[in-house]
Amino acid sequence: MGCFCAVPEEFYCEVLLLDESKLTLTTQQQGIKKSTKGSVVLGYVFRHLNLVEIDYFGLRYCDRSHQTYWLDPAKTLAEHKELINTGPPYTLYFGIKFYAEDPCKLKEEITRYQFFLQVKQDVLQGRLPCPINTAAQLGAYIIQSELGDYDPYKHTAGYVSEYRFVPDQKEELEDAIERIHKTLMSPWREEHLEKWQCCYTD
Repeated sequence: MGCFCAVPEEFYCEVLLLDESKLTLTTQQQGIKKSTKGSVVLGYVFRHLNLVEIDYFGLRYCDRSHQTYWLDPAKTLAEHKELINTGPPYTLYFGIKFYAEDPCKLKEEITRYQFFLQVKQDVLQGRLPCPINTAAQLGAYIIQSELGDYDPYKHTAGYVSEYRFVPDQKEELEDAIERIHKTLMSPWREEHLEKWQCCYTD
């Protein structure tokens, strides 16, 4: 005789964010169950990140064959069979689902920051091809946002090599980044984000 027991509702998930931090979502903490809709899960992530311009973003997951899917807001977690078959625990990846036609017109700084992180990740992982001159500009903006203005007493030879910007990074690129970094003078973080986004769309 077959078993007609209900599917356990317990849910434990880690959401990997673009800044490489993690957000844990569980039945115990947020009340998320397998019967919870994807829109509710997305809502928790958006609130955690203080995102308002939410239409650009989504959550991805991989099945056991590493095929990628987007979480459907209208479906329950249990209806995402490929996801349920991978756990527990489950893993979701936050990211940009739709790129803005003109990223420079995004209204919220936090939205621009998430775009910045996504582009940075895509360039580093080789998903977004980047000519060396553009990579040098983008790399210099990253260094400037991380380290501030160039200081010959703090930034000794080879300091750029401590950072990764593109796959198969060469010394030629690192030298170009250092040259550009020396010319940058204390712009605010928001200005860096605008330069990043406008640069990759040029």
